Amino acid sequence: MLSVEEALAQLLAAIEALAAEDAPLAECLDRVLAADALADIDLPPFTNSAMDGYAVRAADTMGAGVDTPRRLPVRGEIAAGGAGLDPLPLGAAMRIMTGAPLPPGADAVIPVEQSRAEGGMVALLAAVPVGASVRHAGEDVRLGQRVLEAGTVIGPGEVGLLASLGYAQVGVHRRPRVAILSTGDELVEIAAKPGPGQIRNSNAAMLAAQVQRAGGIPVGLGVARDTRESVHATLDAGRGCNLYISSGGVSVGVYDVVKAVLEERGGVQFWRVNMRPGKPVAFGLIDGTPFLGLPGNPVSAFVTFELFARPVLRRMAGHRLLGRQLVRVIVDDAIGSFHDRRHYVRALVRWEKDGWHAVTTGAQGSHLLTSTLAANALIVIPEGSRGPEAGEPANALLLEWPEVR
Repeated sequence: MLSVEEALAQLLAAIEALAAEDAPLAECLDRVLAADALADIDLPPFTNSAMDGYAVRAADTMGAGVDTPRRLPVRGEIAAGGAGLDPLPLGAAMRIMTGAPLPPGADAVIPVEQSRAEGGMVALLAAVPVGASVRHAGEDVRLGQRVLEAGTVIGPGEVGLLASLGYAQVGVHRRPRVAILSTGDELVEIAAKPGPGQIRNSNAAMLAAQVQRAGGIPVGLGVARDTRESVHATLDAGRGCNLYISSGGVSVGVYDVVKAVLEERGGVQFWRVNMRPGKPVAFGLIDGTPFLGLPGNPVSAFVTFELFARPVLRRMAGHRLLGRQLVRVIVDDAIGSFHDRRHYVRALVRWEKDGWHAVTTGAQGSHLLTSTLAANALIVIPEGSRGPEAGEPANALLLEWPEVR
C-alpha cells in the first residue's frame, strides 16, 4: 500500500491547471486569476475630498482656532461628480462634499466639524496643513501598475478593485467539471423507499456538495450497476468532464468491477492507500481523463475526497495552496488504541485560552455518516502509533476554520 503522501504525489503529478476563460466579474468570487491584472487608470482617478467641508488653501487657515476663528468668503459649492471646476479664488473657500474633485488652487480641506457657516462666510475653527483631508490622484494605484498577480484567489476585496479598474470580464482558470458516479446493485435514488437489501444513493449527493465547496462543477452520472457493461456505459456519459469520481467498486469483492473497467480503459496507477478509513482508493485514467475511485462506505468517501479529490480540484482550478491547514491540538477525550494504518478521526476543534482543543465526534465506524456532522477537523494518528490519551497533543487537519467566540 502507498502512504497518503505517496498517493497524493502520484495524483498531483498527473494534474495540471485548466485553461483560462473570460468570466463575468460577478461570477469570479473564489476563482483564480489566470493573468496579471493591470491598472488602466489612476486610483483615485482625480484628487478629491475625503470629507464634507470646505476646500481651502492651507495658508489661509494658519492661526485659526475655536477662540481665534479665521473667516473666509464662500465662493461656490462642489458636489461629487462635479467637473469643469473654477479655480479657488485667493483668500476664499468653497463648500465641498466627500468624493468631490478638489478645485484648482486648493490644497487642503477643513472638515465641516471644524467650521461654522455664517451667511456667505465660513468661520474656520482650526488650522490644517497642506494635504489635510485630501485624496490624491494615483495615491492607491498608478496607471499601468500590476495590481493583482496571476494565481491570486479573487475575494471580495479583489472584486472591488477589479471593478474599479473596469474588469467587467476577468480571465480566470476554468472550474473543473467533475463526473460523479456511484456503483452498486443495492443503490436506489434518494426519493425512493429502499426495499430489502437496498440503500439510498447518498454518496453522490454528498460528493457533489464536496465538489461544489472545492470550486468544481458536479455532473451527476447516476448509478452504475455491478457489471462491466453498466460501468462502461455510465462512464461514457461523462465524456467532456475534467475528472471522474466514483464511490464503491474499487475493493477486492467479486462485484467490485470499477477497477477492472479502469484497467481496460486506461490503466490503474494505484488502488490501495495505507489509511483508515478509506484504504481502497484507486487512481488511473479513463480514455485520458483522470479517474479517482473512492470507497463505498460514506465516511470513507467523505475523508478520501478531502485528502485526494479536493487537492486535485484545486490544482485544476489554478490554486497554489492545495491542502487543508494542519494545526496542533490538545485532545480532550482519549483515542488511545494502536493503529497500523494512518487513522483520520473526525473531531470538533475549538479555541480555548490555552490553544486549540479537539473532541472526537463519537463512534468512528466508516459507515457512521453522523460522525461527520459536527466535525470540522480530522485528527491525524500516524501509522504504527498509539492514539493520544486525554490531554495529549495531536495534529489535526482543519476542514473549516472554527469560529472563535
